Amino acid sequence: MPNTLPAVPQGGIPHYRMFIGGEWADAAGKLGVVNPATEVVESTVAVAEPEHVDVAVAAAQDAFDEGTWRRMPPAERADVFDRAAAVLAERMDELAAKSVLETGMPIRTATALGVGFPMTHLSYYADLTRKFEPTRSALSSGPVLHAGMIRKEPIGVCAGITPWNFPASTAVWKSVPAMAVGNSVVLKVDEKTPGFALELAAILRDAGLPAGVFNVVVGDGAVGERLVGHPFVRLISFTGSTATGRRVMANASESIKRVLLELGGKGPNIVLDDADVDLAVDGSIYAFALHAGQACESGSRLLLPSSLHDEFVERLTARLKTVRIGDPLDPATDLGPVMNRAQHDRILGYIDIGRAEGAQLAFGGGVPSGPGFDRGFWVEPTVFTGVTNNMRIAREEIFGPVLSVISYDSVDEAIEIANDSDYGLAAGVWSSDNARALDVAARLQAGSVWINDWHNMSQHLPFGGYKQSGIGRELGPDALEEFTQDKSITVDMSGDLRKRAYGLVLGNASQF
Repeated sequence: MPNTLPAVPQGGIPHYRMFIGGEWADAAGKLGVVNPATEVVESTVAVAEPEHVDVAVAAAQDAFDEGTWRRMPPAERADVFDRAAAVLAERMDELAAKSVLETGMPIRTATALGVGFPMTHLSYYADLTRKFEPTRSALSSGPVLHAGMIRKEPIGVCAGITPWNFPASTAVWKSVPAMAVGNSVVLKVDEKTPGFALELAAILRDAGLPAGVFNVVVGDGAVGERLVGHPFVRLISFTGSTATGRRVMANASESIKRVLLELGGKGPNIVLDDADVDLAVDGSIYAFALHAGQACESGSRLLLPSSLHDEFVERLTARLKTVRIGDPLDPATDLGPVMNRAQHDRILGYIDIGRAEGAQLAFGGGVPSGPGFDRGFWVEPTVFTGVTNNMRIAREEIFGPVLSVISYDSVDEAIEIANDSDYGLAAGVWSSDNARALDVAARLQAGSVWINDWHNMSQHLPFGGYKQSGIGRELGPDALEEFTQDKSITVDMSGDLRKRAYGLVLGNASQF
């Protein structure tokens, strides 16, 4: 079997292997990768056993200890990333189509966000790598003249654990910044969406990345737990649910690993009474329905002023009637399926909970009817009104296209409702007065606040959460520093040990 491609034909469909130590690694166990729109198995993937994790971590540790990559000048590391980004640009249409088959993301979204984001972010990290200064100096005369040096050094083996909703972006966020500063990486990807990370491994290898610096294993939570608990892994970067993040944090504490956690959200989307309603209606749909609501930063709580509530809901539901649900490979499709059967049933269960709690169903609430919807994991975009912030549909992350509409009478009340949440990942404000919107944004407890927009994941701005939405930041100019550790070095410049404090121990009288 050739060892040059991430996927090889097997049983009439592609079979993906893992990438360990610069080689493709198969396994006895394999799973089918299911198309969410058709329930057809589009490919299979090798699934890691515990020994695969151990071998991958050992390969990463060997590469780090050998040091070719971490001693390489930053500009040369950046060149590797630039070459990889150029390949992503050339293969964007192909990789986007593959992403659709794994995630159910509509092709327009898969092209712009599923592959376009990772490509631009990879180029951005290349630029940051060139600018990165691993050594900083300082001169001090206290208590005696000495030179100080601060070195930002790589940590060692970093583990990334990615979710299934945006597998390409998170694969880049968790691996490239870590490698940029000289670390080695073991990336654990979800078995339902393995394709992009394995393609990226091949692209980086061909771009000149040394063997063992980037390793990809595939598996479920048990594989992730093995990785989190491995003694050679020094940092864990995890994206997923808050519940799983707690387990990651607890397990990492056994060996005092550093953790970066990007977790759940329940984004409050505040429309002020002076908002451009047409803009806010479309933006609110985008906020909660992008990728069928399967985004942790989704705007799933819509806060409307009482004076605008009825008009806004009427216009929102009218606009939702124009949203096209269907084949995600069709460029005309706006909304695709949710990821899998368990997710589908979970979302419908929350819709039942909303009804039982007394919320009024203003739109959707079920499965689309008609040709093409007899198979696949489809959920209509759903809007509840009459929601109060103590209802489960307003407090718990549904991770589907379900919007809870909450009315308010004053801006202070809106901010109080918005902040009354265990989460603090993202929020939004809609207003025609930027100064007023900025004042509201400053009072919101969220790591990202968008004004007259949503899902604007700029590579120039940090992304991460407050409260139980996470720890640490991805993206932005400080992203690389999350994967470094500081070392202080001092050099005595006085040349006279008698001026030091040794006299306190050795009996030398010292003068300061």
